[in-house]
Amino acid sequence: MFCFDNTFSTISEKVIFFELILDNMGEDGQDEEDWKKYVTGTDLLDMKLEDILESINSVKARLSKSVQIQTLLRAFEARDRNIQESNFDRVNFWSMVNLGVMVVVSAVQVYMLKSLFEDKRKSRT
Repeated sequence: MFCFDNTFSTISEKVIFFELILDNMGEDGQDEEDWKKYVTGTDLLDMKLEDILESINSVKARLSKSVQIQTLLRAFEARDRNIQESNFDRVNFWSMVNLGVMVVVSAVQVYMLKSLFEDKRKSRT
């Protein structure tokens, strides 16, 4: 039984990492013994059937761990990609806001400078 407690803060966002690795999953003693009765002439081999079975099970266990680790890395990559895209959108939004403010400020400055050099006197010609 596992309990993930949320008492620290219910407002802030949290990322929970949970990994469960099960070794020797799906191994039944009866399945291992079933195929041994069909093999004959084991005295001619340099390796015993138990050694072959042990190496096959070792490869199977390592492959299953590799698949599990690759799946975990894919999940990390997907999460990081979503965070990166969110940050990209946020940076683009605030860059556009900043650009808009700079254009408005430059227009106001041009208007103010023109108004300083305007001749407001009426001239008769």
